[in-house]
Amino acid sequence: MQAFIKVALSVAIILAATAIGKKLPTTAGLIGVMPLTGALVLVWMYLESDGDAGIMQQFAKGALWGIVPSILFFVVALLCFKRGLPLSIVLVSSFGAWLGAALVHQWLLK
Repeated sequence: MQAFIKVALSVAIILAATAIGKKLPTTAGLIGVMPLTGALVLVWMYLESDGDAGIMQQFAKGALWGIVPSILFFVVALLCFKRGLPLSIVLVSSFGAWLGAALVHQWLLK
């Protein structure tokens, strides 16, 4: 049942952001990166770890520093779109930048 609730909430957020994006793309962007996702993961991790403070602290630390690769993803996407590149190139470039930054993130946090 928990898995169903997780999936339903995630899908609802994505559908809401997509629907809003038709009229208000910047608002959809804000919804897409808002802390609601992080808060949902935080709640599920808390429940699944019986509130283990160490696990929660590590999650918060990873999320905080994980913002940097996410910012890089969107910076690269914005620059690619400004150059008029097709979506496929935008996504490959953005995910590549994110992956590189995420690998550095994981290396630094070990």
